[in-house]
Amino acid sequence: MTSKGPEEEHPSVTLFRQYLRIRTVQPKPDYGAAVAFFEERARQLGLGCQKVEVAPGYVVTVLTWPGTNPALSSILLNSHTDVVPVFKEHWSHDPFEAFKDSEGYIYARGAQDMKCVSIQYLEAVRRLKVEGHRFPRTIHMTFVPDEEVGGHQGMELFVQRPEFQALRAGFALDEGIANPTDAFTVFYSERSPWWVRVTSTGRPGHGSLFIEDTAAEKLAFEEQLQSWCQAAGEGVTLEFAQKWMHPQVTPTDDSNPWWAAFSRVCKDMNLSLEPEIMPAATDSRFIRAVGVPALGFSPLNRTPVLLHDHDERLHEAVFLRGVDIYTRLLPALASVPALPSDS
Repeated sequence: MTSKGPEEEHPSVTLFRQYLRIRTVQPKPDYGAAVAFFEERARQLGLGCQKVEVAPGYVVTVLTWPGTNPALSSILLNSHTDVVPVFKEHWSHDPFEAFKDSEGYIYARGAQDMKCVSIQYLEAVRRLKVEGHRFPRTIHMTFVPDEEVGGHQGMELFVQRPEFQALRAGFALDEGIANPTDAFTVFYSERSPWWVRVTSTGRPGHGSLFIEDTAAEKLAFEEQLQSWCQAAGEGVTLEFAQKWMHPQVTPTDDSNPWWAAFSRVCKDMNLSLEPEIMPAATDSRFIRAVGVPALGFSPLNRTPVLLHDHDERLHEAVFLRGVDIYTRLLPALASVPALPSDS
């Protein structure tokens, strides 16, 4: 891969790096700066902008490009704004500088997960608007908080609100994972996370003393969950910090018109797809649970999987190729003919 010099940097790459420098890092993300960033993008692109505070300090920003037929359900392009923590001593470059090396690799937390996709959505919409296109279905872009810590103050609340219902989403795209091969991974479902908080109480004292019934010794059991607590004795309980019980699958055959449109564009672009179940958990699970089919797709191939890793990075050419891909995908998805579900 080759890279242009700094004076010739593609403006889409410049915008990507600008977004990467916003410190939306857990546990104290600067969500205000992210919201302001997207408000400015809406102003520049002539898009509608709505801010929905789903919990105190947790705002979902919705940018809207109206379609020509408001009777049709919309396309929802979702991305989260928060990123996971960093250990700077293990990075080659400042993880919030968005440093680009001489080969064109951009080092930053969020480069793959998933600030690249947010900007790819925006830049694809920008290109299509500049070219004068309009499509039957409305396109909404949602930028949500809290995904990296479970989505409980983000998409989980948003899908229950009237503002989400008013979007009339018929189909959604959300994040995927990079693929080191020539293929592109696309997720049609995902695992159901169970986060368990175990509480153990017992007699306190210094570790050098032989004290019976300490809290720590009770946590040396090997049996499963509740049976393990019962075997440990009185004072050991557990609670689920997250227990997802509503897995949904988005069909990946031509019985699903959204998949048919998505896969047809990929075929036309000679993109090889590898449909899989997401090994992690994303905001897609909340979207699918309210009846909206969703695919997890980050158009990043020939790229090592570095989300949450030290030296997370993405090559600018891969990023720009993703913009090209969305520029082809969005017209097809936003032009899917009327469906029974639209009525």
